[in-house]
Amino acid sequence: MKMLKAVTFGAIIAALNACSAVDVVSRNAPLDSPRLGAQVAPQVVRDYSLHSIRFAVPADMTVSEANSYYPIADIVWRGDPMGNRSQQINEIFQTSIRAAGQNMNGSIPVTVDIELIRFHSLTERTRFSVGGVNSIKFNMTISNAETGEVLEQSRLLNGDFAALGGRAAIAADNQGQGQKVRITAHLTSLFARELTGLAVPSNNAQAGT
Repeated sequence: MKMLKAVTFGAIIAALNACSAVDVVSRNAPLDSPRLGAQVAPQVVRDYSLHSIRFAVPADMTVSEANSYYPIADIVWRGDPMGNRSQQINEIFQTSIRAAGQNMNGSIPVTVDIELIRFHSLTERTRFSVGGVNSIKFNMTISNAETGEVLEQSRLLNGDFAALGGRAAIAADNQGQGQKVRITAHLTSLFARELTGLAVPSNNAQAGT
């Protein structure tokens, strides 16, 4: 009987410890991690064909040209000559979505609306030293181009991926794989997946350096 009680008590303690561990993990989870009940876009093949793209940058977004390790701004971009950064990023998204659209042969013409939230690549100082992360976040909405009906409500997409640094960045540049090429290819793959449900190799993107 004492043995049975000991085993039962041990099982209760183990269950309580497990619940405690789950609670700690949940509370300490990164903000970007999926949460229970969160809406996730279904990974299905959609019957879409690409009709048009609309790209928007909120007026209050900040841009930095500072050559520091981590400028505090919404937009940091060095893959094009000095100029209108919002327009340059617009062109990257247009190129990426149109490249992904080559695989969209469905019966419903759609308009893809993009609202930029963050586009933070590397400065010269960071890229040619430690490297880092291309932080790219935006909302995407898909509508019927003929009727205006919203087919997929706005959802947040995370396009973050590793950014090369130091010798790796220099080697990539020498191979024609600069920041603009790599980011365009990455976004093309992301849009191909999000718009069609199909995985497409990232080297399908057609972009200059």
